[in-house]
Amino acid sequence: NRTDYIMRFFVLLLLSATSLCAAMRVAVTGTTGLLGRQVVERLSNKNIKVNALLRHPIDNSVTPSIDKDAKSTQVALYLSQLPGVTMVAGDATDLASCKKLVDNCDAIIAAHGPVKPLPIQSLFRLLPESDPVHSRSVNYVAVQNMIDVVKESKSCKRIVRVTGKGEEPTAFFTVLINMLGNMAKAWNYEGEQLLRTSGVDYTIIRPGVMGRNDIPTNKVSALADNGQDLKVTAVTHSQIAELCCDCLDYSNAAKSTLTAMNVDEGLGEDSYAPLLENVKADSREFPSTLLEEHKRGARNGAVILASFLAVFVSVSVAVLKSISGFVLGIFH
Repeated sequence: NRTDYIMRFFVLLLLSATSLCAAMRVAVTGTTGLLGRQVVERLSNKNIKVNALLRHPIDNSVTPSIDKDAKSTQVALYLSQLPGVTMVAGDATDLASCKKLVDNCDAIIAAHGPVKPLPIQSLFRLLPESDPVHSRSVNYVAVQNMIDVVKESKSCKRIVRVTGKGEEPTAFFTVLINMLGNMAKAWNYEGEQLLRTSGVDYTIIRPGVMGRNDIPTNKVSALADNGQDLKVTAVTHSQIAELCCDCLDYSNAAKSTLTAMNVDEGLGEDSYAPLLENVKADSREFPSTLLEEHKRGARNGAVILASFLAVFVSVSVAVLKSISGFVLGIFH
């Protein structure tokens, strides 16, 4: 009867979807990071095979863990034991590693980011831009490597890249991150532009501030396409991992720049699915480069910081002299 036909149709639809997921393979960078580990686990839970890039060898002597405070060696061992996950040795800043990573993959989720440098090292630019851990290498060179290998690949068709807001070079937090993070914001934006002008399918995700888990979760997810602005809010790593994975199911999310923030409870969505359905490809003209503006903002910020420190030191010395004089006066 009609009911049986409908039931069979939905069963076949479900089996087709499951088969499609099982046949899919996704490459992931930033594997042991707070975001990357959740991306890998989520993909594995969806029966999607994963090639996970790992810079260091697996250490079987540690206790596997994916907890927030777990060491990278623990996270790596935990992820390596998940169904469908293959660990690939290498570094995203190395082209040969990227070629090995995307072998037989359908997409890349680039969740990597630079290691936080020592503030003095960044302020005085002691680390060469060519160094593999510099923000230029991680946020720019690595992205170019991925574009190159995707263009050569017969199977890999999409790059999902997690960046951040970076179109306001003089914004306070942008200047601060550039000053103390080897121009991380600047090179993130330049990496975005590599993707936009590459001709490959990309989805750029600009999340809010990740790290807190004590935030409302009831209908709070919000998206803005075309790189449009949303008020900066806290978002969870779990939310952005969900967005990274789910956007692969939406062809309309190709060549799009998505800003992902949270709104007041009840004003957003419980998941990104209904939001992704309405995403459109980038249509506005993004600035071709903002590198010099970012560098100028960081230089001006450094001058202000140096002036502040000079005044602080001067005042501190004057206060110490006054206290010393007062104390010596008492004893004389």
